[in-house]
Amino acid sequence: MFNKLIDILNRPNADPVGATYPLMGSAWPMTLILISYMYFVLKCGKLFMAKREAYKLKTVLMVYNVYNAMVFAYIFYHMFIEPKYDFRCMETMQLDDPHKNVERYISYAYYINKVIDLLDTVFFVLRKSYKQITFLHVYHHAMMVFAVYWVSRLYGFGAQFAVLGLLNSFVHAIMYYYYFISAMYPSLKQSIWWKQYITITQLLQFVLIGAQCLWILVYNQQCKFPKLLQFGLLIQSVTFIIMFSNFYYHTYVKPKPKVK
Repeated sequence: MFNKLIDILNRPNADPVGATYPLMGSAWPMTLILISYMYFVLKCGKLFMAKREAYKLKTVLMVYNVYNAMVFAYIFYHMFIEPKYDFRCMETMQLDDPHKNVERYISYAYYINKVIDLLDTVFFVLRKSYKQITFLHVYHHAMMVFAVYWVSRLYGFGAQFAVLGLLNSFVHAIMYYYYFISAMYPSLKQSIWWKQYITITQLLQFVLIGAQCLWILVYNQQCKFPKLLQFGLLIQSVTFIIMFSNFYYHTYVKPKPKVK
């Protein structure tokens, strides 16, 4: 296991072209973005808003949400029809593969949108919606940026993580469409019957990712995708299944206390 870790860390130029993209070269910009994000949403932001009224961001949220819904739908569409993978063993494409540029562009667009996704929590702070800043929310947003960067930088774009990108883009396209409707018509927010199915879809994506990881680890030992990364993807899938299941139970299943 240790030797495999060393092998991965000795590949800082897994994709020399991808390493030239903005925010994909040095790790410092990504690290500073995440540190600033955590500091603002967990401490600085609340101090900033302490003596201020919550900002009305309806127009900003409508634009932001429709943009994200369209971008994730676009990423999902192209990931679905363009990259040529064998789902029995998905390895990063060779640098001279004719589909390599498509893999790069789609994967990079996904990464950049995960960075933009951090604004979700910033908007919660500015609107004083502090109850929505849960451990699950912050962990999920920060981990996605951190993991996508390091995997892409050290191993390469796509491969096994294309399954995550494909399913996650589909879920986020639906989710941001819901957010768009909620921002445009706040009165309808509580009456949108399919809201809880977004969480079910999120759970289902991690079940599918975990199942695919297990299949490769157990039944396809010849797959050359690094086992360490495969285990990491499996562990994160299980972690998110537990956390989203807990969220679903407390939000939609657990009886609410009666108001006297």
